[in-house]
Amino acid sequence: GVLVASWYPPGMSDSEGEPQETIFLTLLNAAHRYGLKVAPHIEPYRDRNPINFSEHLHYFIARHGNHPALYRMRRGDKYLPVYYVYDSYLIPAEAWKEMLNAKGNLSIRGTQYDGIFLGLLVEMQHRHDIKKAHFDGFYTYFATNGFTYGSSWKNWRSLGKYSRQNGLLFVPSVGPGYIDTQVRPWNVANTRHRRHGKYYEVAWRSALAAHARVVSITSFNEWHEGTQIEPAIPRVISTFTYLDYEPEGPNFYLNLTRWWVSEFSNKLEK
Repeated sequence: GVLVASWYPPGMSDSEGEPQETIFLTLLNAAHRYGLKVAPHIEPYRDRNPINFSEHLHYFIARHGNHPALYRMRRGDKYLPVYYVYDSYLIPAEAWKEMLNAKGNLSIRGTQYDGIFLGLLVEMQHRHDIKKAHFDGFYTYFATNGFTYGSSWKNWRSLGKYSRQNGLLFVPSVGPGYIDTQVRPWNVANTRHRRHGKYYEVAWRSALAAHARVVSITSFNEWHEGTQIEPAIPRVISTFTYLDYEPEGPNFYLNLTRWWVSEFSNKLEK
């Protein structure tokens, strides 16, 4: 399995936390002990642009590039690190092209800093922007069906077709449900009830029907957004009632994930 975890350059973090780059090495070491791989989810850090992005890639590879737990994917005769670039659309395609096109002024292609770069597809137009920018593919991230063009299951077949026609990797993101009203009380419209696993299963079926070769699960520690799949038991605190998986039991979503990963793997082997 592969864990995709947030990454910020040294000294940076989101507005809620402390700088966390040192944690990434700890995570890689822990993953290696359990036979897992880790890929960075590069966050939209302050003033991010292709120039400092390239510089931060140099840092990342110098620090983590030889770690056995860093996830790599084959492209041609090389195995390259995989980078998920969150909110990639905030930077114009022409600017990304300077780094991701082999002929760009800042090109990392063919160098030790080359990789498989996945942009975030939110709107339909982003398909063309991602291709123009010379990303290697795209992912959809959001677990709420219908929230964005990219996260809408009905669009995954056409996105899969577009990716195959244009030599791009399509990575649909599935989730077991969504409810974030504990932290965003105004966001009731984007709640998606789990329906005892049925929501999750439709997402998986949609990903397989789109002939995706990679599927990401937007989940795990996002308890405040109700997308966790790790074991859960009934729990009530003074201000919040955590969702549990009763009557199916605390391991229900891990078991369901195992089943769908097996189905996905079997389809890839055919």
